[in-house]
Amino acid sequence: MKQFEDTARRVLVVDDDKNLRKIIATNLELGGFDVLTASDGAEGLRVLDEQSAIDLVLLDVMMPRMDGYEVAERIRAHSNPTVSHVPIIMVTAKGETEDKLRGFEAGADDYITKPFGPQELLARVRAKIRRVETDSSLSPLTRLPGNLAIEAELRARIAAKVPFSVLYLDLDSFKAFNDNYGFVHGDEAIQLVASIAVDVVRRRGTSGDFVGHIGGDDFILVTVPERGEEMAREIVAAFDVEIRSLYNAQDLRHGYIETRDRRGTLNRFPIMTISIALISNETRQFESYAQIGEAAAELKRYAKSIGGSVFVKEKRRS
Repeated sequence: MKQFEDTARRVLVVDDDKNLRKIIATNLELGGFDVLTASDGAEGLRVLDEQSAIDLVLLDVMMPRMDGYEVAERIRAHSNPTVSHVPIIMVTAKGETEDKLRGFEAGADDYITKPFGPQELLARVRAKIRRVETDSSLSPLTRLPGNLAIEAELRARIAAKVPFSVLYLDLDSFKAFNDNYGFVHGDEAIQLVASIAVDVVRRRGTSGDFVGHIGGDDFILVTVPERGEEMAREIVAAFDVEIRSLYNAQDLRHGYIETRDRRGTLNRFPIMTISIALISNETRQFESYAQIGEAAAELKRYAKSIGGSVFVKEKRRS
């Protein structure tokens, strides 16, 4: 009988050993998990690309052609945040400290060493999924850091007195889209913004850059001042192209969504755009996390008043 807490939790098992793969899958299924399997690293990456809502990857280290370390690194570098933030437990016959350290450096969250019993396997998988789901600093929709992590990141930047820029991203006409197309497509729009932001950071950012999901359709990106404008410009350009894939042909042809409210009044809402407020501690000095939020919110309101997808940079104060 499936346990309620594990219902619909999906685990991907990546292992080149057919027998072990089957044993692991059977034990997980008996424990109440939905299990997908892959016989090598390349297939595992394909499954992650094709399937949605993978809650955890159980990844063998010793595999031909592409070992578990490389697979983990590719997962963490993936442009889709729902893939790049999936928990990874590595499975290995090795128990040496250096092997574990290499796994953690590649992006693993936990390690389980062969031979292991079914109870240990289930306990580790359940604990890792539960920890991710209850971690309030991680958005369940985008797998991006949430408000607690965002606040910690900005406080650390202020305390370090290093130059930084903050991009505050917000969608325009999102509510109308969500109401008309439904919350599933609304979630897709939010995930699209997350994917674009993560991809721009991967291509144009630095290793210390940070992307967070404030909530709803609001995001934050922290980078160095010299990269801020370029990244904002690329996010705007990519969004205007990719958001069109979420609309039907008729709405795209019209350039708006047309709906009637409860009183029968006809309303038109334009295709979604994105507004970005760009602020920097080179423009003004910030002494608190709250000051950053206030400055970004003020500039975002101005960006929204312009119309269309746009980014607005705060001018240097004298």
